[in-house]
Amino acid sequence: MTEFLVRHFVKNYEETEKVSVRTAYGVLASVVGIFCNVFLFAVKWMIGFFLHSIAVMADAFNNLSDAGSSIIGLVGVKMASKPADEDHPFGHGRIEYIAALIVAFLVLQVGFTFFKDSIGKIREPEELKFQLVSIIILILSIGVKLWMGYFNRTLGNKINSKVMLATAADAMGDVITTSATILAILFWKVTGINIDGFVGIGVSLVVMWAGVGIAKDTLEPLIGEAVDPEEYERITNFVEGYDGIVGSHDLIVHNYGPGRSMASIHAEVPNDVDIEVSHEIIDRIERDAIKNLGIFLVIHMDPIETKDTYVLQVREQVEQTLDALDPAVSIHDFRMVDGKEQVNLIFDMVVPFEYDKKKQDELRMTLIKLLQIVDHRYQCVITLERSYVASAKES
Repeated sequence: MTEFLVRHFVKNYEETEKVSVRTAYGVLASVVGIFCNVFLFAVKWMIGFFLHSIAVMADAFNNLSDAGSSIIGLVGVKMASKPADEDHPFGHGRIEYIAALIVAFLVLQVGFTFFKDSIGKIREPEELKFQLVSIIILILSIGVKLWMGYFNRTLGNKINSKVMLATAADAMGDVITTSATILAILFWKVTGINIDGFVGIGVSLVVMWAGVGIAKDTLEPLIGEAVDPEEYERITNFVEGYDGIVGSHDLIVHNYGPGRSMASIHAEVPNDVDIEVSHEIIDRIERDAIKNLGIFLVIHMDPIETKDTYVLQVREQVEQTLDALDPAVSIHDFRMVDGKEQVNLIFDMVVPFEYDKKKQDELRMTLIKLLQIVDHRYQCVITLERSYVASAKES
């Protein structure tokens, strides 16, 4: 069903790097979400009203909030697809995140409302009613939500959309809440004990937790998150795959909405190659990055020594000493100024974010002492940096 809908309602569905195709995916997911959730709300509301079950009613209005979320998502996707203009040179893609944040607050509001109603049901419980057909319908609704979770996860993975992946997680949360509701009704039928209000509290907490999760996933790109390790590998491998590039570092990615990124990176080139030749390579990489990666890439060129065996040997000494001292730390931009009485070693050292200033200073001083044991002439000029990669060692 998922592939059928994508093939028939998303034109050029395989070209997911295009904004127009991403928008079509978003519209499809929103329309399907609106239709399915309104249908589930109507069915569950009638069942909840007939059975006098606050848990079922809470579940029903949770589906209604999901429908509202899909409407907001639809508006957000359409607004986010607006092209760049004079005031917004990087486009309007972040509107999609803002829409998702509004959705998160709506979900939290629904959860909190039914949390209060569930407490009221615990204080003044109403007699439940049991109908086998109602239970069967609720079970079928679980099947619908399972498919919606799969549908949104599949589309979210295709276009790398955190909003769709959050919607998929929310759908799986709905599966849990509806299952809990069915168990409450069956428990009352078997034992005569009404736990509807307690289950309603559980349902409301799951709903609120889903809202918190959506808000968290939405705020991270808005605030500015670290580069995903897979994205880091994709971009650095692309840059380093060109002849004339011997390494890269200091990759920073700025997110302007799903599929709309700007990045900067330092590319290392041999210092004995004509600067105009290296510059032409850099220009070609930047042009190809827009076409092949969909990223506006700005590259800073760093000339490094690639042939002087003495310099390369000293760099290897530094790297081996540092690796033995702390394998989580790396260096780049290594330069050496040789002299009879003093040898200056100039390089940048990348440390993990959790290292405080005291630990950084201790690490730097220990490295200097160890290198001076190797050669007393070594004088280090070290610039400390932190990696922009999430939970990964920049090499």
